[in-house]
Amino acid sequence: MNNQRGQRRPRATVPEQTTAKTQAKVNGRREEQRDSRNDGKHQPTGAAKDHGEKNGHTKKQMEKSGSQDKPATITSDTKLAPQRANGNRQSQKGVSSRDRDETSKTSEDPRAPDSRARKSAHNADHIGDKQDTKESLSKKKTDQRKFESEGKQHKDDAQEIAKSKQCKKETNPERSESQDKSATHPAPQQAHNKRQSQKQNDHSNRNGDDGSPERSTGAHQEKRRANTHNSDHTNSAGDAQKLETPRLVNDKLEKVLHATLDKLKIKKAERSKASSRVNEMTKTVIFHLKRKMTWCEDIESLTTGSYYENVKICEPDEFDVMLTIPVERVDIQRFNGSGAFYSVALKRLPNKHPLTRFLNDDRTIRASEMLNEFRDGVKEAMDLLSFRDKINVQRKKPKCPAVTMQINENGNQISIDFVLGLKVRGSWPVYTSNGFKIEDWLSKKVKADFKLKPYYLVPKYEGKGNADHDGVVAKDVWRISFSHVEKDIMKRHGHSKTCCESKEQKCCRKECLKLLKYLLSQLEKMYPEKMSKFCSYHAKTTLFHTCARKVEDSEWAYSRLANCFQELLGNFVESLRNQDLPNFFVPSQNLLHQDHVPKNNCEFLAKQIELQQNNTFPIFQDTRTPRSP
Repeated sequence: MNNQRGQRRPRATVPEQTTAKTQAKVNGRREEQRDSRNDGKHQPTGAAKDHGEKNGHTKKQMEKSGSQDKPATITSDTKLAPQRANGNRQSQKGVSSRDRDETSKTSEDPRAPDSRARKSAHNADHIGDKQDTKESLSKKKTDQRKFESEGKQHKDDAQEIAKSKQCKKETNPERSESQDKSATHPAPQQAHNKRQSQKQNDHSNRNGDDGSPERSTGAHQEKRRANTHNSDHTNSAGDAQKLETPRLVNDKLEKVLHATLDKLKIKKAERSKASSRVNEMTKTVIFHLKRKMTWCEDIESLTTGSYYENVKICEPDEFDVMLTIPVERVDIQRFNGSGAFYSVALKRLPNKHPLTRFLNDDRTIRASEMLNEFRDGVKEAMDLLSFRDKINVQRKKPKCPAVTMQINENGNQISIDFVLGLKVRGSWPVYTSNGFKIEDWLSKKVKADFKLKPYYLVPKYEGKGNADHDGVVAKDVWRISFSHVEKDIMKRHGHSKTCCESKEQKCCRKECLKLLKYLLSQLEKMYPEKMSKFCSYHAKTTLFHTCARKVEDSEWAYSRLANCFQELLGNFVESLRNQDLPNFFVPSQNLLHQDHVPKNNCEFLAKQIELQQNNTFPIFQDTRTPRSP
């Protein structure tokens, strides 16, 4: 009991929260201290001696005031006890100020041997009080920061809940409306639970240890994780409900497209047999033309078309072979505004030139006469074949530069188009300068290499054959052709130079073209009149434009077949709607111009393609195609 004064007195940081029991203990402890001082017991060392001196000094003051007896001291303490219980703060202030006065008086006494020890004890008490004050201030700041962070987190939670509600409304408006109503008018049990949780949080914030920042922050983070988990579960459920149908549609479409491609594959045996017949006919025709026609002495063959581009579908029943006559030093003049049709005149004509017999006075070549002699020579060459009884020469089609031969063998039909052409060495026409944009797709170097190659001209015209333009009639006009470049592009179509090689990742560019060609061919069987103006070259041109914009091989991965095919169809439908499909090499030529394809036909095909898309291509599944209303 004598050492009670030397210990630190407990300091209530928040007096309002001190209980009555704690106040009684403090008051009892002070009474005992006061009794010990009045008894005048000897305190041998340290703080005890200091207390003894304090007690003696206090007795002298009490003697002067006439209150020396012990009962008077006990009575005064008894009277002050209720006041201390009711006003703990004032009592503490009084005691603290009185002790400080006594300590200061004692410390001023030079006779006190332990004044230095008392001074250090007093400084320690003062530092402890300051430290307690700092701790209380830091706790208040921590509580304030925690309150602000909780407010910010509650605000973020409210925003996340609002976003999830908006997503649910977009996915299921009726369900979201009912949830909004339930959120506006919560159930009584939910409201009660909410009030209970708020009370528990307030109680934990008021308590010392339970309301610490670490404890409260951990609880709040746990609650936030639970809310986030519930929100993620709700959002994932909504996303699953939202994406379930498209995913099923894509899976079904993938199966339909892959099954269609399997059906379009050509058997190797059939391919080999057909190609052998074509090669035999080509060699025979070239041999006969070189022997019978002087202007065909330097004739060459150029295999072009879908078969040699490896995009032939179903059966090897169509082949294109261009037989070309090399010419140099020519003057070409545009025939109309498209930039794809030209009149051809020879420059510095020598005395004996193989084409002299086909020249006009202005040295322009009469393409119609060359084509007629070429046709007769091809027909004569068929008589030299061993299977000539199986070959039929097809009737000449208007404005068509080809001589078509059809082979009927073992129930199979093979069609071969022999096309006359001029092989022109020199710079490409100026109207190609804004086209052939493959720099980002195949690189600038590849484009430069292609531009060094010759270009070709075939005897084909537009409009009426007798139409005159600057002294040149339409039937003597030549159309520019880059079929050899098209074949090379289809063979090395990858951006990475290794696309579709044996050990590399395969793309779906050719597969998309095959599917589009097959779609057009099937629609042509069902609607021959409406589809008569369309051909596979429209599909190939659409693919070239799409590849020039979508250059990366990863974007054409085989696993993305459905997406790429849908995108290709979308581009083609857009061209049909706008009735605008520029030639890939000559942008000034519109392949869907009104003069070539009527607008009604474009609208019809666009509707049919969209109808097939919306029904997962029933035309590929050998079912009846739903007709548009």
